[in-house]
Amino acid sequence: MNNNDTMKKLRVAMKFTDDDIIKVLALVNFRMTKTEVGAIFRNDDHPNFKPCGDQILRNFLNGLIIYTRGPRDGSGKPGVGPPKPFAPEE
Repeated sequence: MNNNDTMKKLRVAMKFTDDDIIKVLALVNFRMTKTEVGAIFRNDDHPNFKPCGDQILRNFLNGLIIYTRGPRDGSGKPGVGPPKPFAPEE
């Protein structure tokens, strides 16, 4: 399984469009055009196929963390903040 297959599976699992993928990549300041994103999802025998490099996959996964959990706080861990106060049930 290569990076292109991983991106395809994540795209289907998250029900993302090309625009959604561009927005997730923008969360980590990684810019790609819609054409470049579309080339990643083409069949490998297509003339406009583009292999998904490690950098693209890494930035997409980092952006996906921010998309799902929220941005990092000061603790150095994504989406982990101070503990919430415990309120007993009444």
